[in-house]
Amino acid sequence: PPAGVQLPPGSNYNPYFPGGAIAMGRVLFDDLVEYEDGTPATTSQMAKDVTTFLNWAAEPEHDERKRLGVKALIIVTSLYFLSVWVKKFKWAPIKHRKITFHPPKK
Repeated sequence: PPAGVQLPPGSNYNPYFPGGAIAMGRVLFDDLVEYEDGTPATTSQMAKDVTTFLNWAAEPEHDERKRLGVKALIIVTSLYFLSVWVKKFKWAPIKHRKITFHPPKK
């Protein structure tokens, strides 16, 4: 714990817990697992792996949703450019039309 923080007996320091003291001990220690690719098994690396796994477990549809988003973006972009093209040629005669008024002859 940092200087000035008093912990009751049997407590461990946790900066993310209200009061900074929690009775649960550390779960992750350095070199607790061995990675096949030789990545150092630090506490922060294992914590990152756990959070990545929990995120994957919470959102199994994440990859499919990203693929669908890319497809939707392509379709919406193409529809946008198609609508701009249609507007340009549909409204061009109307925008450049010259309207004149001829009063009736008496």
